[in-house]
Amino acid sequence: MTDEAALHPEPDPRDEKFVVDTGLLTEDQLLGLVEEYCTRYHGLNDTEDPLAEKERVLAAVRRGELVVWFDPVENSAGLGMSE
Repeated sequence: MTDEAALHPEPDPRDEKFVVDTGLLTEDQLLGLVEEYCTRYHGLNDTEDPLAEKERVLAAVRRGELVVWFDPVENSAGLGMSE
């Protein structure tokens, strides 16, 4: 008989993405994440001016509709929907 827990170990919580309080970020850091989000989701080729959405995206962050996720494995941050 095998131990089921040994076959499926729990993931290390230090490797899981987590939400960062936007109050801990500088305005420049937050704007950089917003600009990256705009160019990633609106594409440089799909939209004439992908940064035209910058104010709407920033407003969504301020309302909490978009949050800042940090991935410790990749050592990267980005905007996304809260879970």
